[in-house]
Amino acid sequence: MTRTEGVFRRALGEEFVRLHPQLQRRFGVGVSAGYGCIGHGVMTQVRRGPWWTVPFLALGSVRNIMFPEKGRGIPFRIDNHPYLDSFGRETVTFARTMHVRQGRRRRFDATMIYSEARGRIVDYLGTHQHLAVELDLSVSDDGALQLVSGAQRFYEGPIAFRVPSLLSGRAYLTEYFDDERELFVIDLEVRNCVFGLLFGYRGEFTCEFPQGKDAPETAKPYREERRD
Repeated sequence: MTRTEGVFRRALGEEFVRLHPQLQRRFGVGVSAGYGCIGHGVMTQVRRGPWWTVPFLALGSVRNIMFPEKGRGIPFRIDNHPYLDSFGRETVTFARTMHVRQGRRRRFDATMIYSEARGRIVDYLGTHQHLAVELDLSVSDDGALQLVSGAQRFYEGPIAFRVPSLLSGRAYLTEYFDDERELFVIDLEVRNCVFGLLFGYRGEFTCEFPQGKDAPETAKPYREERRD
């Protein structure tokens, strides 16, 4: 039987209750909880690495995995919806839509599951779940969520391999709730062990929590990968 108490609750275990109450609500999204989370706000800064990172980021944008634009004051939306995927796994969407300039929108998509085999969340990146990334979560003393990405694997048909650290980036994320301004604040940085910063953003947003146990098709990947 599929467990549906929420992927973040399962990953954090007893640590979940140490999150700020607003973060508990936000990351409590799950099939059993019966609601999703939609955030609207502004990326105060979107940044990227040196000029030579642009071709790689542009290639990733074809499958909604990062993008080459940078800037400040960029409106964005994030859609977190729970659902059971075609393999019966509880899944949460992380579909980020950013209006990087007039007439240009970019998506940065991910879908997250809890992997029993790996004992942690696996984050499938992009529209076709080609990249599967292990996530290590923790809670800071002030109730913020902290995330560091680990092993990264590539899947395409019969092809499957672990991506060498030299060719991949490690993500560092912190999200907290600002009580004074009543805003969620997120800070993400993706770095390569040799070449430094690849991509990052910092944003502020408010959330609404629509009822529902399924995700809209526009937030789901085009293809689902069974292997984690």
